[in-house]
Amino acid sequence: MGNSIFQMIKTFAKEAALYAKNGAPNVTQKEYRKRLEACNICPHLRKELMRCGVCGCLVEHKAKWQTSQCPDEPQRWAKIIVGAKGKKLNIGRESSNTDTSDATQPTDTEG
Repeated sequence: MGNSIFQMIKTFAKEAALYAKNGAPNVTQKEYRKRLEACNICPHLRKELMRCGVCGCLVEHKAKWQTSQCPDEPQRWAKIIVGAKGKKLNIGRESSNTDTSDATQPTDTEG
């Protein structure tokens, strides 16, 4: 693997920032398996470490993120573009409290 630890950290930090900026989107389980299969047959994979020999990333993490892509040429899998011109995101507020009534809840005023 031709990457220094500094380069691996720099690459990971860049990928992690993009992942977080886009809301930490993961691929489906089916897509994840396809990505891992592609990595497993790649001649650059360092199987003893499960690290990509091109970028140095841990493939089990990199393959989960929609925003990451295979660094090899040609790519074995591409990032999934999210947002305005890519995959539509359904962003809504979910609450565990499903009571949406306006009824006043009783309070204990005697102490």
